[in-house]
Amino acid sequence: MRKDVNMQYKTKKNIVFMGTPAFAVPSLNYLAKNHHVKAVYCQPSKPQGRGMKIRSHPVQKAAEEHGLQIETPTEFDDEEISKLAALKPDFLVVVAYGMILSQAVLDIPRFAAINGHASLLPRWRGAAPIQRAIAAGDEETGITAMLMERGLDSGAILAMQKTPISETDTAGNLHDRLAVLAAVTLAEAITKFDDITPLPQNIAEVTWAEKISTQEAQLVFSMPAETLARQVRAFDPFPGAWLALDPTGNRLKIKAVQVLKNYKGEAGQYIGRHTDGSPLIAAGDGAIALMQVQPSGKSSMSGKDFLNGNTLPPFITYIEKA
Repeated sequence: MRKDVNMQYKTKKNIVFMGTPAFAVPSLNYLAKNHHVKAVYCQPSKPQGRGMKIRSHPVQKAAEEHGLQIETPTEFDDEEISKLAALKPDFLVVVAYGMILSQAVLDIPRFAAINGHASLLPRWRGAAPIQRAIAAGDEETGITAMLMERGLDSGAILAMQKTPISETDTAGNLHDRLAVLAAVTLAEAITKFDDITPLPQNIAEVTWAEKISTQEAQLVFSMPAETLARQVRAFDPFPGAWLALDPTGNRLKIKAVQVLKNYKGEAGQYIGRHTDGSPLIAAGDGAIALMQVQPSGKSSMSGKDFLNGNTLPPFITYIEKA
């Protein structure tokens, strides 16, 4: 840690911010209000939707609202590295940018390149830490601010903030809570930078948060009911937990379930209606009531309303293969 500019940590810093999705917006908003953001880097916009219109990413929109310089390079070649270095940043702050940065880029800031990651490192390094924490039944998660290095989420820890994971948390609402917490954690890391001794991660405790695939989001009813319920919450809103109604590819997205422990049946068996009218499916142990569902091409509805106009097969056991 550099010790040559102690008093400067009490003042506003020159920041280059790198981020792309909505998760990074609260961090940018904090930095824009409390420091000098010299430029904002985000991924280039791509055509989206049926009309294939170019839409700005959330970070780009936020940067425009703050009147900040915006850069959207597709790579950091020598020219882009020179342009970034000319900004003379004290800190490079990265939150869900979506691009691997070379050592030449990481060496540019005067003090450090800092990343805000949505887990309590070294647990859940990688692409889907929020979903993996819920699916695994973790009781808490949080944000880690770390020094950036070439390894994936492997840098020494500067600051950490925790938040509990409740039995009702989905990836969606936990994402929003962590986005705000990221701003708080990065603020601590920057403000107290000179007084922090970076803590190396314990390699023996590393776990990996692999990207969630649509295929993985298919509910397999041989699993315990509690596991299935956590998956429904972990995969909400994306990619969305689902079950296969038949071998033709007819899917039913599952938005919310209730775990019932005093029901028995063969895994995947439709065992009737719950007291509220929603369908009951037997799991590896117990059962789950499908409280909220979304048929293909339709809006979300209660399980009861779904059964009023549809039927379920006697067994939901079909597993689609990748």
